[in-house]
Amino acid sequence: QKMTVKAVKMLCTTPNVYTKVPDGGWGWTIAFAFFFVEALTYGIIKSFGVFFNDLMESFDETNSRISWIISICVFVQTFTAPLSTVLSNRFGHHFVVMAGGVLISTGMVTASFARTVVDMYVTIGVISGLGYCLSFLPTVTILSQYFDKRRSLVTAVASTGECFAVFSFAPAITALKEQIGWRYSLLSVGVLQLSIVICGSLLRPIIIKEQEEVKAQPPEEPTETKYMLENEQTRTSIESIDSGVEITTSPSNVPGNTKAEPKSEEPKEHVQILVENNSTPPEPKTKLLDFSVMRDYSFICYAFFGLFATLGFFAPSLYIIPLSLSLGIGKDHSAYILSAMAIAEVFGRISAGWVLNKKPIRKIYIELICVVLLSVALFAFPFASEFWGLMTCSIFFGFMLGTVAGTHIPLLAEDDVVGIAKMSSAAGVYVFIQSLAGLAGPPLAGVLVDTTQNYSSAFYSCAAGMVLGAVFLSLVRPCKAGLCHRQQQCAEESAAEVVPDLPDDFIEMDIGKAENSGKGCDGT
Repeated sequence: QKMTVKAVKMLCTTPNVYTKVPDGGWGWTIAFAFFFVEALTYGIIKSFGVFFNDLMESFDETNSRISWIISICVFVQTFTAPLSTVLSNRFGHHFVVMAGGVLISTGMVTASFARTVVDMYVTIGVISGLGYCLSFLPTVTILSQYFDKRRSLVTAVASTGECFAVFSFAPAITALKEQIGWRYSLLSVGVLQLSIVICGSLLRPIIIKEQEEVKAQPPEEPTETKYMLENEQTRTSIESIDSGVEITTSPSNVPGNTKAEPKSEEPKEHVQILVENNSTPPEPKTKLLDFSVMRDYSFICYAFFGLFATLGFFAPSLYIIPLSLSLGIGKDHSAYILSAMAIAEVFGRISAGWVLNKKPIRKIYIELICVVLLSVALFAFPFASEFWGLMTCSIFFGFMLGTVAGTHIPLLAEDDVVGIAKMSSAAGVYVFIQSLAGLAGPPLAGVLVDTTQNYSSAFYSCAAGMVLGAVFLSLVRPCKAGLCHRQQQCAEESAAEVVPDLPDDFIEMDIGKAENSGKGCDGT
């Protein structure tokens, strides 16, 4: 057999092969791409409110019917998360993100020619919503695979793209509307979102392989020679009792049927070694969507946390301005409150990433503290009665929202939840479950407001959901610890049943057999 070392071309479609998680390298490029994907997805969604008045005037519709455009978009984005996972595992993350960029741009550009609000439901709600899912989730998933120790910090900093986008896009789109109108402005946004295709092209796959030294196996030898070699190995291994070699003369353990792992004193090099062989062993098939995470109690608790916590993610930003107007605060000052919330969210994301990057630290408990404080912030809104009170609550809420929103998906990669191996499938199922609360949250808060004629009830409903989320989050670590303990106990019990009681003279008997067999072979 001939062994050759081949250089792999540096293409974005070619996987990066590492012996361990690089915590950098090409991952910095992916973090850069994720920043812009965040800005062009969630940043645009949060900035879409600048079109509300124009759409109500053009289509002669109510505010509630126009708001369903974003509600449908967010629902489709989260509901189709498992589809994004399946496509990413089948075709690769970069192709899926590039296709998502095309869908987002197509939906936005087509929406600029819409004649009814129903056209907006289809173009922005369904088409662009599907594109948002295909663009965002694969990007954050592959970014988590490139980082280990710095994962929380890098993801948190890169996710601030949406916050900076709100600052820049909202005033820019408003100024653009005054010059060319809302339709051409929406068309320009769609063309700008086509740059997601470029970000997708940078998502280079990653493969983690342990360093191994590959040696060509010797050609097949006659059966008698195999047994001679086996006896030689047996006698040699007895000299080093600590080697852990199993001593047996079973024909199934001859070198021809065993995959040996030879050791070498030579230093291992970071080189990809390809062995030319006529028969290549088949690679194990990758599951397109691993539903085994649904049998993990810790993941189930974490999914319920995401379900109830999502109730508090979107409603406050929708109702903070109506609440301030109901208290007699002017429109300009109300806008300042929303801007302050966005600024505080940036600092919250970065601070959470910095704290979670510290070692050693149990990240799931830090997340729990942030969720509890976020619940306190939601309960505080109804007690504010003037501008500075609302400003203080908004800054506190925005900061705590940033700590949770920027870390709750990357935490799936932690061993306390599912681990990095099942991160892709877990993220798809997790975001899918979130979609139920994302669709029901704002309408539920709206029903409470219409019933009580008080905007404070919307914040109470959000706070109640966040408290339930904190309860389930507190159960994640105990469920994981209990599951691991049960698995270890079952493994110990099965090992005790399988291993038989061996006689004291077992080694001596086997040595005698090896010597007699060796004499027989010598006589032959």
